[in-house]
Amino acid sequence: MVDSIAASEPISADVVVIGAGPVGLFAIFECGMLQMRCHVVDALDAVGGQCTALYPQKPIYDIPAWPRIGAAELIDQLMQQAEPFKPVFHLGQQVDRLHRTEDGAWLIGTSAGRWLKTSAVIIAAGVGAFGPNRPPLEGIERYEGAGVQYLVGDVESFRDQRVVIAGGGDSAIDWALVLSDIARSVAIVHRRDKFRAQPESVARLHALAEAGRLDLVVPYQLAGLEGTGDRLEAVLVSDLDGGQRRLEADRLLPFFGLSMALGPILEWGLAVERNHIAVDPATAATNLPGVFAIGDVAQYPGKLKLILTGFAEAAGAAHAAHPLVHPERVLHFEYSTTKGVPSLG
Repeated sequence: MVDSIAASEPISADVVVIGAGPVGLFAIFECGMLQMRCHVVDALDAVGGQCTALYPQKPIYDIPAWPRIGAAELIDQLMQQAEPFKPVFHLGQQVDRLHRTEDGAWLIGTSAGRWLKTSAVIIAAGVGAFGPNRPPLEGIERYEGAGVQYLVGDVESFRDQRVVIAGGGDSAIDWALVLSDIARSVAIVHRRDKFRAQPESVARLHALAEAGRLDLVVPYQLAGLEGTGDRLEAVLVSDLDGGQRRLEADRLLPFFGLSMALGPILEWGLAVERNHIAVDPATAATNLPGVFAIGDVAQYPGKLKLILTGFAEAAGAAHAAHPLVHPERVLHFEYSTTKGVPSLG
């Protein structure tokens, strides 16, 4: 559900989850099982965190009951699990303000000028807010959001498009493999002829290139952009000797990594140790009342940085948040096999 409330009007939420990675998405489910609806804020334009932004095709092996599952598939499954609880997503914006109100609630402001009021906050920010490492190309800003994108988002929007992908890591290779079945053409530009990705993925990439289904432009690097207005028409690349090629393109996907930082979170008065938030391992509670931290951003003695650890922390935080959201209700814990999936209306 995409919010359509005026930016100046505070939005009432049972729980605000900061971060839409896998642990944040599971927190939606855990809160929903306790009849608490979540609003979720993420700096990225799509849900999934690192799973979506960095390695959508990367296999994950330590999810219970899934001997192997792709990162993008895991996000799809978590979204399906959360869907009955009707979460509201505020994407492409960063939480930059946190204020305690006189009645003990939290008022949260985002970089889009939106305000949310809630009794409980769950920080699932991973290693911090993501931001793209932009290639140093003159005039790139005018194409951003249309011709130049740092995340894929809606795969269908690339159908029959001429796509140039820049980079040599997992994210570049993964999306080249995915878009080769959808786009009109795919060219992948890398400054070396060797890629820093899973060997299996690299082998598939070379097989597609040999079959003529994509173009390996190596060793080349980005040199410039051509277009009319904000419409991208071509990407210029150059080799190590200064030779240039012109690649016709509707879209450029530069995958040069993402910068990550806790940003404004560091200014909220949380107990922070080496860019991690100290929490009570039993409840994921921080030193601020009603504020919890889960996943990679949370730290306590003996912490294991595993997705399944974050999932357990999400359950603990949801149960600890329940008396804050519903102080009039006594929580009688039941297994999901007994209670099923409750409706939030």
